[in-house]
Amino acid sequence: MLTFTSAEINLWLASLLWPLTRILGLIAAAPVFGNSGIPASSKIGLGFMLTLIMAPTITSVTAPDPMSFAGFLILLQQLVVGLAMGFSMRIVFAGVEMAGEIMGMTMGLGFATFFDPQSQGHSSAISQFLALVATMAFLALNGHLMVLAALAESFTSVPIAAAPLGGNGLHQLALWGASIFRSGVQLSLPIVAALLITNTALGILTRAAPQLNLFGIGFPITIGVGFMMIALVLPYMAMPLERMIMEGVEMSKTLFTSIPTSIPTKNR
Repeated sequence: MLTFTSAEINLWLASLLWPLTRILGLIAAAPVFGNSGIPASSKIGLGFMLTLIMAPTITSVTAPDPMSFAGFLILLQQLVVGLAMGFSMRIVFAGVEMAGEIMGMTMGLGFATFFDPQSQGHSSAISQFLALVATMAFLALNGHLMVLAALAESFTSVPIAAAPLGGNGLHQLALWGASIFRSGVQLSLPIVAALLITNTALGILTRAAPQLNLFGIGFPITIGVGFMMIALVLPYMAMPLERMIMEGVEMSKTLFTSIPTSIPTKNR
């Protein structure tokens, strides 16, 4: 007859519950994995499957009672780690979406908004188009596999323990949020510059010929120039998107580590 002690049962529960919490936190916040179009049952099933794969490799799990206050604090800590890792990748896509918002407003398409299922809000058509492009680039670069690899490595770099998190991870995440504005401006700068030249030319034209209706010819010209510039610039977005995705994966790896890191600035 097999007998189990309460300590062994607590260890088995902890070995599954705490890694599962971190994994589900990442799935909930990470792009592609956390898309609202994916059923919640599928996300939970994926989390259980990843937990069963990764749990045997985790050897540093402590064994307090998961139902105690100390166990609840560890559970909350794992949720914070998973959400932070997923959110660090979500920031990359937020920068791309901001670039689309800037492009759309400069082109005069600020009124063309649609419901975005990813952010549960309204965003411009250009923003959603660039978000789809970024998603395709993310999958083409095996970004989803790199995120899972970073998750597996996090159980070694940030082990499951009752000790407080180190490395100023939340502060690093807040600083990493500044990349939303930097990346958005950098990606949209060619289109904004082209439209600035177009608007300057239209201003000179209407000054030379006041009888022209600026509102009648201005919007079609700026929208046409904007779409033309997007078509020209789109093939060259592969390298910036790849760099941003790699930086996001690297940031998710270095969060909460004992070695302080700064925002990546190379290849700028």
